[in-house]
Amino acid sequence: MTIFCSHCHRPLQAEMSCLPRRGKQAPSALKPFRSTKSASKARRDQINVELQALRSLLPISVHEKERLSYLHTMALVCLWLRGAQLFPPDLAPPVGPALSAELLSLLPGFLLVLSANGKLVYISENVVQVLGLSVVELLAQGDTVFDILDGRACEDARKKLLLAQEEPGREVTFVSEMRTSKAFRLQHGGNRAMAVCGHFTALHWSASPSTTAFLALCTPVTQLPTDSNAVCQDDLFQSMHVLDMTFIDVTESVTYHLGYRREELIGQSWYSLLHPEDTDLAAAQHRAVALGSGAAAGTAVLRVLRRDRTWTWLRVSARRDDAGRAITCTSHCLREEEAAYLRARQHRTAPPP
Repeated sequence: MTIFCSHCHRPLQAEMSCLPRRGKQAPSALKPFRSTKSASKARRDQINVELQALRSLLPISVHEKERLSYLHTMALVCLWLRGAQLFPPDLAPPVGPALSAELLSLLPGFLLVLSANGKLVYISENVVQVLGLSVVELLAQGDTVFDILDGRACEDARKKLLLAQEEPGREVTFVSEMRTSKAFRLQHGGNRAMAVCGHFTALHWSASPSTTAFLALCTPVTQLPTDSNAVCQDDLFQSMHVLDMTFIDVTESVTYHLGYRREELIGQSWYSLLHPEDTDLAAAQHRAVALGSGAAAGTAVLRVLRRDRTWTWLRVSARRDDAGRAITCTSHCLREEEAAYLRARQHRTAPPP
């Protein structure tokens, strides 16, 4: 079979001179299209102008805008777009950016709203008081809740969110260390343990009837020394004991947490309320405080018996007074998930026997 040249239609065996010689340029019609450097620069400049316009529209301070990279700008834009989609500005959502600073200051933690797939939709501005990171700085970690959690706890968080999504309205809680600022980690030796407690709720004003959002309150599992003014008094009660841990006084708030009247506890032993499996741990704490030098102190996570015969978890901080005649206990009420986290952490940090 004879093959003909596409240029001169002669047999290739007879004539090869019609083909472009090596080293010479092919006809311009055969060149692939290539953008010029000036065209690429023009497109980049146009993109930069649009990003700067988006940055100018963000509802944050001028100082924060100046620090934003283009990537952070797009992350913030996506956050506010998701929020506007789930909580339209012309409606009154149950939670959203309209919350005042005065109201947020009364909360024991910060508010968090997630989409069904875990994307961040809203973070209240008071997050900086809890984690040391502003909303802008927190978004630098990523745009999902899993990006701001300790990696080891992400799987548990996924399971809890899936469970809550399957049963809208059901409250779930998971505990994880959240990422904090470098200054926070240097001062306190690590990230901060937070309890995320919330539920999925259907958004009836949304265009899609199946749209839901996860509304949660994120509270610190343990209070830091600098948080003494921010400790929620509703979650604790105080008691005073002689050195053998017999009650000699207790605040009236014990009725709310344990169900006992103040008069019922005075004269009783603290050990009469403890879960049998926790008596050894409580005794170790008791000995450390009673026999320690100076105004000794100790902390333990224990189960105590309520008046209705159910068990509740407490984080008990005990301290002997300077005179060495009495022990004062401050008891914080814990969720089961918080108690499990603190117990596990104590086990990890406990010195080997």
